[in-house]
Formats: sequence, C-alpha cells, structure tokens
Amino acid sequence: MTFDELEELHYITPIDNMKSILERGILSHVNSRRIKHKSVAMDEIQERRKKVVVPNGKPLHQYVNLYFHARNPMLFKRKASHQELCVIRIDKSVLHVAGVVITDGNASSDYVRFLSSPVGLQIIDRGYVFAQYWNHDDPIEKFRHAFAKCAEVLVPDGVPSDFILGAYVSCDESKTQLYDIIGETNKDFSVTINSDLFFQ
Repeated sequence: MTFDELEELHYITPIDNMKSILERGILSHVNSRRIKHKSVAMDEIQERRKKVVVPNGKPLHQYVNLYFHARNPMLFKRKASHQELCVIRIDKSVLHVAGVVITDGNASSDYVRFLSSPVGLQIIDRGYVFAQYWNHDDPIEKFRHAFAKCAEVLVPDGVPSDFILGAYVSCDESKTQLYDIIGETNKDFSVTINSDLFFQ
C-alpha cells in the first residue's frame, strides 16, 4: 500500500468515551488508566498485549492502536454491541508523527512484523485489508487473511484530537446517542451512519 492509496485510519471505541476523546485525544492503554472510560478490548487479548514490547520502541500498551479498516475480526466479535460503539476517523497524516510504527497484523501475534512509518506501508496488503470478508475454504488462507485485516498503526502515547476527522456509527440511535454525549459545543462534529462497517 502507498500513502496516496490510504484515505483514513480507524479507531474503535464505545460511544460513551467520545466526549473525553474530543477533549483529550485518544490515549494509550497506559495513559488512559487515570481516566474513567469504557473499553472494547477483550481481557485475554490485553493480557497478551501487555507482554509485547515494540522492537526499538516502547511496551505495546504505551501506544494507541489504529486500524487501516475497522471492518475486521475485532469489530466482528463486537457486532452484537454495535449500537454502543463508534469508529473514529483519523487523518492519515498521523503516519508522519515521530515514533509511529506499522504492523502487518495483530501487534500481539507471534508472526507480526513491525516497521517504522510511513515506510511500513509497504508490508500492508491493501487487497486483504480492505476486502469485505476474510473467510476462505483453505484454513491457512483464512488465518492469513484475518491476520492481515487486523494490521495496526501504533501511535506512541496518544493521538491528539486535531487528527480526528469524524466518526462512523451503525444506526440512527447511535448517532443520536453520540451527539447527546459530546454536547452542544461539538454539534458540528461529523457523524456518518455506515451500517455495513458494523456488520449490520
């Protein structure tokens, strides 16, 4: 993948966190501990991620993990909770922030590769990442495709709110809820309904 081929990056979060995110930006796992928030993360995955140190970088939990495309196995596992979630749209210029790292799959996987950004875009399989589905008759191919769908952009410490372009939600109810939470001061914040992104 090239930088020009990329439109934006994604971050999956409960809608309840949006007011704080617009005020403080998106914080890493470590930095968000001091702030009351909800999480979409699965405990067993977080246990694995807390043991990972990015090569020539920091512990994985000191990064914000963005996705190239949120319609991936992570969001699929949370599809029953779609009304409570949103996908934040992140400006791709975040790839030029110092210390950003790109992975070709889930950052806690045994087989993942880490490369500095933006040169790391070369290890991203655009066809796999943006495919509608990742099921294959061949179990090895299915594993490879699901792995690639979870490719990450790791941003050290946090993503300032200046990089936030807007958000996707799955339905009208979620859109109303998001605007209720972020309040009148953010009434111009762009919220787009995209039910397909949430497997609806």
